[in-house]
Amino acid sequence: MATTATTRSLRQAGQDWLLSCTPHPTAARRAWDQDELFPIPTGTHWRAAEARLLPSVHAMKRIGSERLGPVLVDVEADRAWWLLPPTLGDELDDVRPLLVRPAGWALGCPPVLYSVGGRGWLERPDGTGRLTDPLLLGAAFGPGGARTEAETSA
Repeated sequence: MATTATTRSLRQAGQDWLLSCTPHPTAARRAWDQDELFPIPTGTHWRAAEARLLPSVHAMKRIGSERLGPVLVDVEADRAWWLLPPTLGDELDDVRPLLVRPAGWALGCPPVLYSVGGRGWLERPDGTGRLTDPLLLGAAFGPGGARTEAETSA
């Protein structure tokens, strides 16, 4: 029972963090109450890098859960969005599978607590503000991708 309460508490912390990333948290709650996505602009709290879904899942395994920031996916659109530090420079410019969205671009987000229309958090925000390190992401998507221990011993 304590594990369920802890999981719910962590998800709520992630939800609170996501709401803190929009200048319109009340509007976000209203949209989510109606099972709609809410557009949150990138730039101030995070940037977004977009990629195909399956390569993103493989990259998540390569990076490891302890080093992942939030990853939003849309299974119907075959897309994933990685939340990266707002100070992102040109670290990912040469990583072809990734499309880094400019600051100010709005990402349609579901709540952290549940999915909306095939879009949900594969790696949920945890409330700490932890984001994926762009260098790790680039290595995971780069030529050959970074390989996990399991992949190298197979």
